[in-house]
Amino acid sequence: MLRGSLDTLSHTAMKTKISVIVWNEFQHERQSSAIAEIYPDGMHQVIAQALRVGDADLEVGTATLDQPEHGLSEERLAGCDVLVWWGHKAHDQVDDAIVDRVQKRVLEGMGLIVLHSGHFSKIFRRMMGTNCSLKWREADEKERVWVVEPSHPIAAGLGEYFELPYEEMYGERFDIPQPDSTVFISWFEGGEVFRSGCTWERGHGRIFYFRPGHEAYPTYYDANVQKVLNNAVRWAAPRVNIVDNCPNAQPLEPIAKKALNFAKVGILQSTKDIQ
Repeated sequence: MLRGSLDTLSHTAMKTKISVIVWNEFQHERQSSAIAEIYPDGMHQVIAQALRVGDADLEVGTATLDQPEHGLSEERLAGCDVLVWWGHKAHDQVDDAIVDRVQKRVLEGMGLIVLHSGHFSKIFRRMMGTNCSLKWREADEKERVWVVEPSHPIAAGLGEYFELPYEEMYGERFDIPQPDSTVFISWFEGGEVFRSGCTWERGHGRIFYFRPGHEAYPTYYDANVQKVLNNAVRWAAPRVNIVDNCPNAQPLEPIAKKALNFAKVGILQSTKDIQ
């Protein structure tokens, strides 16, 4: 193996467990009694518990908007392998400095799983570089989630499709860049379709967007939804952790003296130059 490759490997290659943080605004559950009946301790706790059950290879914690630094300190994110993100009504309350911090970690190798209305979150739009707009409707309608890439690891253990009896409709066009893979496509009772499970790579990190999960419905108790989330965490787990730098490299071999002399600007660039 090349020396440079050895230098890029981090603790991720030696860890025996995948460290997961489930992040949630935790606003709807505390402001609506109807939603609190479904998720009394918050959606993040239901998702986290689904990841913990029977999976000794996962270390799962949670974080919420109202915690200091939204529960995502530099130290905590440094040890995070996969961040699961649910947001809706408080996208604008997420501190830009935390968005920068999460983006940096994704580019270094951390996985990011964005759920449902997180399509409009600052971090998802930042990573996509598009508006991430879509059609929507709240009409308590059936959603049929078709598995269109059954060989993808995120689809492992699923049938040809699964159904959710009640969900919010999302419809095309979904303003996202072309996915690396479209794992799921949803059909809704009202007739619309939607790319409901999409993957990308950004820098050294993997990103998965998964559509189901409107706060008014018990979607995160569904066994198929929980299977997707478990599969997605393992797919998104880091393969490397590479901290970005822009070094002034010394030559590996001698460089022959040239007849012409050219100016050398000599500016030392770093990631701070683009921030």
